[in-house]
Amino acid sequence: MIGYRYVSDGSISQYLDEQKPYKWVRGFWKKQNYTAKENMIYDKVKLKEQMEKLECVKKENQTAPEDAYVAYKDSKFEIVPETEGNTLDFNGAYQALSEAVTDKKRTIDLNSCPAVYVKAAVMKDDPDLKNSLEECQNLIRTKIVYIFGEETVTLEGDEIRNWLIFDERGRLQKNEDELRQCVAEYVAKLAATHDTVNTEREFCTTSGRTVQVYSSVYGWKIDQEKEIETIMQEMIAGVQTNREPVYAMRANARGMNDIGNTYIEVDLSAQHLYYYQDGSIILESDIVSGDMQYAERQTPPGIFQLYYKKSPSVLKGKMLENGKYEYERPVTYWMPFNGGIGFHDASWQPYFGGNRFREGGGSHGCINLPADKAAELYNRIDESVPIVCFY
Repeated sequence: MIGYRYVSDGSISQYLDEQKPYKWVRGFWKKQNYTAKENMIYDKVKLKEQMEKLECVKKENQTAPEDAYVAYKDSKFEIVPETEGNTLDFNGAYQALSEAVTDKKRTIDLNSCPAVYVKAAVMKDDPDLKNSLEECQNLIRTKIVYIFGEETVTLEGDEIRNWLIFDERGRLQKNEDELRQCVAEYVAKLAATHDTVNTEREFCTTSGRTVQVYSSVYGWKIDQEKEIETIMQEMIAGVQTNREPVYAMRANARGMNDIGNTYIEVDLSAQHLYYYQDGSIILESDIVSGDMQYAERQTPPGIFQLYYKKSPSVLKGKMLENGKYEYERPVTYWMPFNGGIGFHDASWQPYFGGNRFREGGGSHGCINLPADKAAELYNRIDESVPIVCFY
């Protein structure tokens, strides 16, 4: 079947040729031993052909090995060991069989030759697999308690585990992009519930009215990109912490009414300003706001904060084609809070309050104040104080 046969190396013929007829009598007194090699050969191609016919070599009789993997079982992550299978490494098996034939062995047990079987690529003691297990354990160990004033929101392992993907056998499918997407959706919901930027608030005015005031530049706003990155890092490390979210904008108080009890109220309909500190009025004044006869000069409602303050300053209108400004007006106190709109003294106003803003005496949008009130406001105001403007 494989052309297994003896091939003489010529040693026996040589021994026969060396014998002398007249020396036969010596054999009675002295024995002579001769050694001849068993020079067996076989056809390697035929051996391979015969091997290919073996049942254990046929693919339908082979089971592939399976890698070790991380799975979630009984409320914990663990490593499921590899399975060996019985898929032959044909070249390795052929080498073992060839050596057995060469060594004149009548049988061979392939199970005693581990190199002939295909091994799993990932073993249970693989360092990378152990690192993956530790990462997974850290994920469900993570606990982040978000602090929103008196309210707390907790993100912990049970919810995080629901963000992970497993196949039908329970093997963890590592996909950082999908995990990050789940984190992003969680942070977006957190922001939708707790952000106050771009929302309307009910504001109780000094006059007793309740008005709705919108703001896109004041309030609480979670920095979603930074918060996502922070969560990803904390999950990898298995952090347990109590903290605030990462904010892009902060307000003075918690809750949907985040203005607090220190603020400046600008009642544009009543043309009056109130400065509240810890719930008490510490300054009030009549004002003149933007001219209502021109849409572009009307003072916008909203909630704002001071940019900076400067004394003295020169207020300038838009630049004309001739390179000059529409107007240039020196003021002693300048406190901008909404683009080019701000508080300032206005010595040119004959009086404050009343209906000047409706009758052509209004400003270009700023809040005009008497000089003494502007000075007092300048000395008291800082960047943290909300400025609430409404009609």
